[in-house]
Amino acid sequence: MKIALMDSGIGLLAAAAAVRRLRPDADLVLSSDPGSMPWGPRTPEDVTARALAVAEAAAAHRPDALIVACNTASVRALPALRARLEPQVPVIGTVPAIKPAAAGGGPVAIWATPATTGSPYQRGLIEEFGGGVEITEVACPGLADAVEYADQAAIGAAIAAAAARTPEDVRTVVLGCTHYELVAERIRAAVQRPGRPPLVLHGSAGAVAAQALRRIGELPDPGAPAGSTVTVLLSGREGTLPATALTYEEGRILSAVSPAR
Repeated sequence: MKIALMDSGIGLLAAAAAVRRLRPDADLVLSSDPGSMPWGPRTPEDVTARALAVAEAAAAHRPDALIVACNTASVRALPALRARLEPQVPVIGTVPAIKPAAAGGGPVAIWATPATTGSPYQRGLIEEFGGGVEITEVACPGLADAVEYADQAAIGAAIAAAAARTPEDVRTVVLGCTHYELVAERIRAAVQRPGRPPLVLHGSAGAVAAQALRRIGELPDPGAPAGSTVTVLLSGREGTLPATALTYEEGRILSAVSPAR
């Protein structure tokens, strides 16, 4: 079994680690284009062109499925990716976990990139799945970049600024960018208010990993023998996990179980 994942940068680590936890025997292909990161400020046409290039590099390795582990690419390019690759390669997009967050009751905050915050796409998801719950959109300028480059001071500053714009009574935060899942506990610590119930965070990594398995007719098997490989593609060329990836638990999971080549 081979699962490919794509993103502009290391935001794909969370979903890749989730696949690894569910199926340690699955070979992984991690395809990104870090030189063009971030994709959020780019035009839809530019994002689509770059996403197609990254996806086709992954598809050349003949995966059983491709996870688009990037909210921006899912918003801008998912129809084009599916038109290009399906039915040969099932394509699984990443959608902010607004539906399960709202089902747990509000108030809810959605942390996302400035490009996604207030977008017709996100507003449509809120209208469709918000269920009347109070939802606040919180833009997080600079956070994805800071996570990509493991700039600890910039991560702290971006999280603190977003936390200051998050209503104090928020009970649940939706992580609307895959990069944010890599610093989820720092976000939790910043938003958790004294005396309030424990904050609930909703990411997308586990859901997309499970959906990828369903699409190819496989079941989770966390106890499967871990004898698989990790192939890293940087702008279409084979490389290794960036050093910044190893500053996050998810990156260490991937390198420890099966050294990237």
